[in-house]
Amino acid sequence: MIIGIPKEIYPGEQRVALIPSSVDRLVKKGAQVSIESGLGFSIGVTDDDYKKAGAAIAPDRKNLLSSSDMVVRLRKPPQEEIGLLKKGSIHISFLDPFNEKSLVTALAEANISAFSMEMIPRTTKAQKMDALSSQANLAGYVTVILAAERLPKIFPMLMTPAGTIAPARVFIIGAGVAGLQAIATAKRLGARVEAFDTRPVVKEQVQSLGAKFIEIDLGETGQTKDGYAKALTPEQLEKQRQGMAKVCAQSDVVITTAQLFGRKAPVVLTKDMLAQMKPGTIIVDMAVESGGNVEGSKLNEEVVTPNGVRILGLGNLPGRVAVHASQMYSANLHNLIEDYWDKDSKTFKINTDDEIIKGALITHQGFIVNEMVKKLN
Repeated sequence: MIIGIPKEIYPGEQRVALIPSSVDRLVKKGAQVSIESGLGFSIGVTDDDYKKAGAAIAPDRKNLLSSSDMVVRLRKPPQEEIGLLKKGSIHISFLDPFNEKSLVTALAEANISAFSMEMIPRTTKAQKMDALSSQANLAGYVTVILAAERLPKIFPMLMTPAGTIAPARVFIIGAGVAGLQAIATAKRLGARVEAFDTRPVVKEQVQSLGAKFIEIDLGETGQTKDGYAKALTPEQLEKQRQGMAKVCAQSDVVITTAQLFGRKAPVVLTKDMLAQMKPGTIIVDMAVESGGNVEGSKLNEEVVTPNGVRILGLGNLPGRVAVHASQMYSANLHNLIEDYWDKDSKTFKINTDDEIIKGALITHQGFIVNEMVKKLN
């Protein structure tokens, strides 16, 4: 089985799908791995590094795509490249299937077995393949570093001959994978950290990291079977905003991480709330790529409000630490491939009765097969 890895061509993307150590593991399983020349240059990995791991170097991208039995990448494929893929081949990447109906349809019509890395179930067995969580973890770290660099204050408390410097106050909204990492990072930098989440079940996790959990009575909330926060009613959202407004007004940094799986992110900070915040406050809207948590935030821009609050709406946060993001995504991929690798035929076996395959497989044998995605197409 030939596994092909093309370079990422999305503007500004520096992450890569597979690093040499993962290639080495797959080659030892009996796979033939072929990479597009220059694949790893963005993270300081040369073609020779891949050759040493057992990969062949393909100078021609079109030939690589058309000759591979499996294509793995990080970003969703451009529509124009779907026709280049071998009929009946396997394609694995992030696909954004809820918002890319035409792409999903094209993959089905091209008879491609397409796996979406966002759709890996959140189960114990699938943890090692959970790319959504691995990238969110790094994004949570990056949000704090971005905020600390821009805040005109230091994070830790300092006792100095000139007096005591109070610690910066950081408020994290959303305590999922990204939020918890943001809490941990802000605490390591010495900030006073507070956090809120609609799921009371995460209170203990927040407190275990040394942060204060802000409690707002929203009535019945909770999480889905996969651990995602359930959508709030308009009334609950308004209660949440009122409860958070006071905390935001006292904070130096506010980081919003609230996202709903497969849906537009909820607005949790309105213009009225921003108007109550201190000049110089830094807000990082981590959900800007899925609609944004902050009213007025713009993708890949820094917006300054009339009262001097600075909103960072920067996209592709994991890509800012591309070396480790590639390392983690690569491990997610090789774990997925290895778990369904048949050592006798040296191929990737698609068992549609398997829980993980059933969750992540979007198109197969000419049809859209994922039940959640089928409802939207």
